[in-house]
Amino acid sequence: MNEVLGYIGLGLMLGLSGIGSCYGTTIAGNAGVGALKKDSSKSGSYMILSALPSTQGLYGFIAFLMSRGRDFATDGPLMLGIGLGVGLVCLFSAIRQGQICANGISALAQGHDVTVNTMIYAAFPEFYAILALVAALLV
Repeated sequence: MNEVLGYIGLGLMLGLSGIGSCYGTTIAGNAGVGALKKDSSKSGSYMILSALPSTQGLYGFIAFLMSRGRDFATDGPLMLGIGLGVGLVCLFSAIRQGQICANGISALAQGHDVTVNTMIYAAFPEFYAILALVAALLV
């Protein structure tokens, strides 16, 4: 039973973080496509901001790779907790980061120079995904 819990934890870690990145990048990407109609000269900034939420999927993948060698016979419940924690933090972090980036993309299309400020605001939810990864690696 412990092994099953461990593998469920790994699946949640990888799956939820990947789902979050998918949602976050499409939220920002949709704003980028809409902004292209208004001002296509800033497409590079739109693309950079759209790509930011993809990092949470990478954090989940790194935590997944670092956790694979554990002994699930004894660490199964622990891995379930770690996987659920990392997965949920990365899921919500990526979605909220995508929303911040979408707002920044909208502002850019309206003529405001907010690329750097948007990246700073988007770094705040990213910080919590990094903390979740570090916590998973320290356990």
